[in-house]
Amino acid sequence: MPQIVEALILAIEGGLNIPLIYNTNAYDDLEVLRLLDGVVDIYLPDLKYSDDAAGYDYSGVRDYVKHSRAALREMHRQMSSVLVYGDDGLIKRGLIIRHLVLPNELAGSEESLQFIKEELSPSVTLSVMSQYYPTNRINDTNAEKSERLMLMNRRIREREYEKVLDMLDDLGFENGWSQEFDSQDNYRPDFSDRVTPFKS
Repeated sequence: MPQIVEALILAIEGGLNIPLIYNTNAYDDLEVLRLLDGVVDIYLPDLKYSDDAAGYDYSGVRDYVKHSRAALREMHRQMSSVLVYGDDGLIKRGLIIRHLVLPNELAGSEESLQFIKEELSPSVTLSVMSQYYPTNRINDTNAEKSERLMLMNRRIREREYEKVLDMLDDLGFENGWSQEFDSQDNYRPDFSDRVTPFKS
């Protein structure tokens, strides 16, 4: 990260003039985030789990909850809850927390949303997503050997997604977006098409 920041300073001195976005899984080191204070314009973290066992089983990391929540507190300290828009209508500065709904409530959505409301703010901008689909080892024979993996081995159901959207209203969140449930396939790249995998 020090080298990236040094390179950004040189680029900015050379005329770079665009918002800098830090796209992260929120499993961040606080020292790194403090180094980025005043450098990053937009934080775009994913809050994946509210349970450490899920963080380890599905992402191979320890103490995900502690690290991710500390990271979000630091990002919020730097940005507050306000998104700053430019004259062109595009976001220039702020914090947007993404949350992907997982099958069988494995993301712990209610606990994560409670954390955001109580320790950050109900004014924080959220992006709630329905696009989960099983890939990689979850879809092969390894899944049959693991009950925990089998819990992830399907798309989410519409009722599971609606339940999380209802939580947003119940908890009084004020800002953000949610994907349409039936738009799941729109966000999945087709990597068999190596020329235009992201076409809609």
